[in-house]
Amino acid sequence: MPVYDLPLLAPAALLACALACFAHPGRRPTLVLPLAEAAALAALAIAAISLAALVVMGPGSGPLLGLHGIGLSARLDAVSITMLLLVAFIGWVVVRYAARYLDGEEGQGAFTGWLCLTLASVLLLVSAGTLPQLVAAWIATSLALHRLLLFYPERPGARRAARKKFIAARLGDAALIGASLLLAAAYGTGDIGRILLAARAGEGGGLAVAAAGLLALAALLKSAQFPAHGWLTEVMETPTPVSALLHAGIVNAGGFLLIRFADVLLLAPGVLAVLVMVGGFTALLGGLVMLTQPAVKTSLAWSTVAQMGFMTFECGLALFPLALLHIVAHSLYKAHAFLASGGAVGAVAAIRRPGPVAVPGAGAVARAFLAALLIFVLVGLGFGLAHKSPQALALGAILIFGVATMLAQGFAGAAPRALTWRITANAVAASLGYFALQLLAIRLTAGVLPPTPAPGPLEWALIVLALLSFGLVAVLQATFPLWAHHPAAAGLRVHLANGLYANAALDRLIGGWSARHTA
Repeated sequence: MPVYDLPLLAPAALLACALACFAHPGRRPTLVLPLAEAAALAALAIAAISLAALVVMGPGSGPLLGLHGIGLSARLDAVSITMLLLVAFIGWVVVRYAARYLDGEEGQGAFTGWLCLTLASVLLLVSAGTLPQLVAAWIATSLALHRLLLFYPERPGARRAARKKFIAARLGDAALIGASLLLAAAYGTGDIGRILLAARAGEGGGLAVAAAGLLALAALLKSAQFPAHGWLTEVMETPTPVSALLHAGIVNAGGFLLIRFADVLLLAPGVLAVLVMVGGFTALLGGLVMLTQPAVKTSLAWSTVAQMGFMTFECGLALFPLALLHIVAHSLYKAHAFLASGGAVGAVAAIRRPGPVAVPGAGAVARAFLAALLIFVLVGLGFGLAHKSPQALALGAILIFGVATMLAQGFAGAAPRALTWRITANAVAASLGYFALQLLAIRLTAGVLPPTPAPGPLEWALIVLALLSFGLVAVLQATFPLWAHHPAAAGLRVHLANGLYANAALDRLIGGWSARHTA
């Protein structure tokens, strides 16, 4: 077998296990659960071997007919290997967790089968070397996930969330199919590698620009961007392993699609601008609504909405290596957060002193923001700050705004000196981490992902708007104790807790508010 076909063995192992699980769909299926864990571990091992093959052989693709002429082709490069390792690792952890979490549940075998089938589909998606395989895996992932979302079909909330996800997914499927047809017409091939090379050379014309628009639409729908985010905020109706599984290349598959076709997207600056605006708004909305949610899983779901928005925002700024890094970091963190959500109540109860240690005034907030930006600049000078793209600098400034909200507490008059130094050290560490990881991501994806182009007038306007928007929200967060008890704040909290009612409006639009429509 050609070495570039190695990634195709990972989904093959999980697919075989899924068939065995469907043959034993009931409670505590004998031998099936250990087999599922072994298949997931085998997929992880194959991903690691594929990484070694990439290091030795370099990037490439399998033959267009793939394994024995069955129409599969794997693309082996830094992007696919990163996603393969991420999906296989999280999948292995989730399969192990689900075996205990669902122990004794009726339908445990069928659940495990759909879990393995979903993972197999995602692995085929992230390693796809051709447009037909990409589209087929994209659709299969969504259909398999739909069955997992309906594991408790008697719950109206689960049916409502699955219905909204199904509608958004089918619209996304149509957009991706349209984009694939346009790409095939524009470049005369279905091979993704050839398409990317031609797009990097500036070829494609109007068909490629139209394809970029449809790719963006498919990504926005897949990654729960406003206003199609409602289904993701209702994942508490599904078993916790499904919530964690979403971060194994499912909800972030939209980001992967944008990163994979980065060269095509650069041909359409207007499409990138839309990604900046939609992603930025989704990130801000999700981050604010998250703070108002009383339930742990709901808060985590809104956090995912925000992070997916920020990932889309990064792609819109053409910071594709950083968006890939963001997918990895967020997926690992959020999958762990969902799997550990059961202990969150006890952890909160153990905190003896809730709330801020000290309440910062306006002066402390101003000093905190100045100090955070100064730290960012000084650390950045050691990493060639003057040679960074304006987009990367703007993204770093937005990230440092979050650090400034913590610094504000340390700069408050009542704050212990030890707290001030500790938070300052965290600000330095955050800046070091940003620049170091940025450099690593760019070097690892050099030649695979295109460099960030110089911004034009439209890009500059969006950068300024983003800095002002994220900066204002950061200031509001830092000064929250000063205005939280104002009468107007109570009404704002209610509106935010309801997600500004966008999800309710979508429910009414599709009939999801009625139980008889969610069957």
